[in-house]
Amino acid sequence: MDGLLVDTEVVYRDAMIGEAHARQRELPFSVFQRMIGLPANESDRVAMAHFGADFDLADYNLGVMRRVTVATDAGVCLKPGVLEMLDHLEATKLPRAIATSSSHQSVVAHIGHTGIIARFDAVIARGDYAKGKPNPDPFLAAAAALGVAPQACLALEDSHNGVRAAHAAGMMTVMVPDLLQATQEMHRLCVHVADSLHHVLAMLRNGGADVVEP
Repeated sequence: MDGLLVDTEVVYRDAMIGEAHARQRELPFSVFQRMIGLPANESDRVAMAHFGADFDLADYNLGVMRRVTVATDAGVCLKPGVLEMLDHLEATKLPRAIATSSSHQSVVAHIGHTGIIARFDAVIARGDYAKGKPNPDPFLAAAAALGVAPQACLALEDSHNGVRAAHAAGMMTVMVPDLLQATQEMHRLCVHVADSLHHVLAMLRNGGADVVEP
């Protein structure tokens, strides 16, 4: 969801770096990058390893969420191509699900105002699976909810941990980079790296003809 369907990764980046500055601390972008796609508890471990054991992480997280809430309440834009992609999936009657590390509450907060939640057949969020990304559990739960074998699913991801999770689930994985660029590992795990959802839509309409196998 974040970074693929809606432009919220930049919101979290700015909130986390800004809150750190307010506490006379630095959060390098390289540290934030390691958190992208992780469930909250794993992200907290990265933060504590960086800030140190004496850092009040709980209070910091409250400050971050206050900043995120202000930004999301003002409205966050859908990523380019989302609506066109959903139109195509509906027209071709392809089942579709969201598989996110965020909570169901965050799903509503981030994309509820857009009206697209009802256009998905399932929403798999934190609490619906045992282990978060990069483990395959979120994607396996999404496939089960759709009643489709994982190997028959196409997973779209913007994060490295998401790509790792989708690949581990046995899905055909396409990365659509947001704040993280595709590394050599990502090219190895994906069937394709797309410039945008518009690119993915063109691939679907062309039957994947422009996909270059890794």
